[in-house]
Amino acid sequence: MNTSKTCLSMRPHGALPCPAAALLPLLLALLVLLTACASAPAPDWQSNAKASAERAIAAWLRGDVRVEAAEFARARSEIARSARPDLLARLELLRCASRVAALEFEPCQGFEALLADAAAPEQAYARYLAGLARPGDAALLPPAQRRLLGAAGDAPTLAALAAIDDPLARLVGAGVLLRRGQATPELLDLAVQTASQQGWRRPLLAWLRVQQQHAQAGAATEEAARIGRRIELLLQR
Repeated sequence: MNTSKTCLSMRPHGALPCPAAALLPLLLALLVLLTACASAPAPDWQSNAKASAERAIAAWLRGDVRVEAAEFARARSEIARSARPDLLARLELLRCASRVAALEFEPCQGFEALLADAAAPEQAYARYLAGLARPGDAALLPPAQRRLLGAAGDAPTLAALAAIDDPLARLVGAGVLLRRGQATPELLDLAVQTASQQGWRRPLLAWLRVQQQHAQAGAATEEAARIGRRIELLLQR
């Protein structure tokens, strides 16, 4: 066997390419899978798909819908060259995760259309994104998401969320908790701070608006006005 082939091409259908990949946040796993374990240059469809997926997510987070759609279509087209619906399912899951980070909770239709070819970890992660994780799903999720689901109480949950190193995975986790009705003022602060530090305009705007609504509901007039000024600054762009 030619050892210069990537692990992706050598592994069975639906399998992760490297043991280390299981330790990464699943929403970013596609970007790792397309280049992981290679001892030689990856086929062009892999590198092209990876680059387009990265650009699509970056465009979405900064609020550029046109570029995101074009780059996502490019990534999808490149992966389709492999006739691997399991990889397309991962790409669609990545896109849906980026929506959850920005509090857009529409159905993950692209992934659902490929559900029959998605592996069990991806199916578990899709349920996690929808706020519908089952008891048995925790074992299929990456460690950070597993700890987040297993946390009980506001303080342990916030600590588990803050411990997620990857800022996008942290925002996705915050979105999942909000979707499940577990948002607290401290969680909103963490989500806003995470998006602000990265300069991610779309999720920052969404989280600021939720934070402002909470302030208004609590009659915190000055806080709501302060948040409103931040929103106005974003909208001036």
